Amino acid sequence: MILRDLAHVRTGDKGDISQIAVIAYRSEDFALLASAVTAERVVAHLADLSVRRISRFELPGLGALNFVLEGALRGGVTRSLALDAHGKTLGAQLLDLEIDPQ
Repeated sequence: MILRDLAHVRTGDKGDISQIAVIAYRSEDFALLASAVTAERVVAHLADLSVRRISRFELPGLGALNFVLEGALRGGVTRSLALDAHGKTLGAQLLDLEIDPQ
């Protein structure tokens, strides 16, 4: 199973920081997301990025995890030579993360 089977994402970016919110489709899947989608797994899955720091925030009332990736955007929209310096595509990439249904 992959993450997109259990959740959808919303993303945002500001400067060199990308934010990815992973939101469970069903509240009963939040516990699985919380245990399977760790900060370490997110950084490993997005290994091509130069993330300086990652923070994970749990929002159980919303069935969501919020990841803040500092340094993920190679300087940000106005400073990067990357084709897509926005954080939007990072959420789509993260949805391919393998999840063990346990």
